Amino acid sequence: MNYPEALAWLYGLQRFGIKLGLENIQRLIAVLRVDLARARVIHVAGTNGKGSVCAMIDSILRTQRYRTGLFTSPHLVTFRERIRVDGRMISEEAVANGLTAIRDLVRDWDPHPTFFEVTTALALKHFSNAKIDLAILETGLGGRLDATNALQSDVSVITSIDLDHQQWLGQSLRDIATEKAGIIKRKIPVVSAPQAPDTEKVIRARAAECEASLQFVNDSYQKTPVGLSGEYQKQNAALAIAALRAAKIDIDDSSIARGLTSVDWPARFQRWDDRIVIDGAHNPAAAHTLAETWREIFSDQRATLILAVLSDKDLREICEALAPIADSVLLPNIRSERATPPGELARVLSANTPSLPCSITDSIGDALALARAKPNSILLTGSLHFAGEALAYLRGEPAAFEECAQ
Repeated sequence: MNYPEALAWLYGLQRFGIKLGLENIQRLIAVLRVDLARARVIHVAGTNGKGSVCAMIDSILRTQRYRTGLFTSPHLVTFRERIRVDGRMISEEAVANGLTAIRDLVRDWDPHPTFFEVTTALALKHFSNAKIDLAILETGLGGRLDATNALQSDVSVITSIDLDHQQWLGQSLRDIATEKAGIIKRKIPVVSAPQAPDTEKVIRARAAECEASLQFVNDSYQKTPVGLSGEYQKQNAALAIAALRAAKIDIDDSSIARGLTSVDWPARFQRWDDRIVIDGAHNPAAAHTLAETWREIFSDQRATLILAVLSDKDLREICEALAPIADSVLLPNIRSERATPPGELARVLSANTPSLPCSITDSIGDALALARAKPNSILLTGSLHFAGEALAYLRGEPAAFEECAQ
């Protein structure tokens, strides 16, 4: 298969849906002869902040001259973003060759591996071939039965846990925390962001059961600048540093400072230009954090908000969090089949804040043209899928090949 054919096959696997479990990925690791015995593994779960923490850890390690493999999801513009060695995205050729090999191996498997299982296997095989020193793995969904949990880790990292993906992980914080805390392994150190009391109890109980040392990181990093905006990113930075220390990875203060200053992670309060901010906030907790960060940066200035939210999210809570920082709202039609219809989103906004001006547009381009005609700064947000489509539009690049749940 060439690259487009390989992606078409991979995205076709979404017909198998999301199946949480480790049997297929363990079998894939074995038949692909993935060998990461010499690599240390940093495993990151949580609801919000996972990608930022992974990016910070990767940036610090590369500054210290470690050879790193970074696996994250979802992607924004190109599938290749998910798999990186030393900061470089996997090549189209490596994707095509790797997926061809996996397709031929799993053709007759029952159950057939899912999109995320195959993507995880592709990443781990790529890291194995590259002979990395450290793998940084972000969970796709949950933790306990997530494909990334098939590897033995050197540290388990848990970012802020909140309500999201309830249809898969459970309706309560306790249920969701139980799934996320499933990455904790016997006698492997754990570092966690501050958590709600019920969530903290779950993490403490799981760590005690596994005889794993546990540290809650309550401070934020203030020594040097962080390349990502917002006070919450300084908290993420402190968590990233604590993870490296807990894993006993040799890192000097200079590499920490330079790595955090230079970290790049798009769609996390990303300043595209002097007026446009792009943020992938896609659940109520992330929307509240986004609003707080907006006030940190822009004080009382309100945004022209360009908003698109996926239909399985808590629309009312997200709108409630973002309305106070908005002067007006533009609701574009976007490519995602999972997007909430703009008319429905308009009704939610109107019910929540009747005085907030709200308009529907045919496209991101139309929304941006209208927004640029206003004097306010512009905030594009509501989902990572939308952030990716917005970035593709602003860069003049094709949008992501397909969308996926993980």
